[in-house]
Amino acid sequence: MDELSKNERLGDLFAFYGPLLTAGQQAYFEEYYYDDLSLSEIAENHGVSRAAVYDNLKRSSRSLEKDERLLGLKVKNDQLLANLQQLEQLVKSGDLQTAAAKIEKIEQQLN
Repeated sequence: MDELSKNERLGDLFAFYGPLLTAGQQAYFEEYYYDDLSLSEIAENHGVSRAAVYDNLKRSSRSLEKDERLLGLKVKNDQLLANLQQLEQLVKSGDLQTAAAKIEKIEQQLN
């Protein structure tokens, strides 16, 4: 996985699991990934070493990945969005019978 894809994935996971991180982890993560601050800038802002910021970001990333492995909210969300997009296409095309069947299938998956 290239760096851009990795960063995008971490951003997606942060949207789901960010509140499970500590306030400090959230701050470092947001400053690094969203505000595009360097490790040195974050370290200076928080009065810690560059290595401490790096370690914190690594722990945060591992924690987000672990949460996704355990809970799978991103995968479930992606599946639901894909189903809704298919449903939208069915409705737009006028295939209401297939759309109704798709709705039933989605309801079964959610229960």
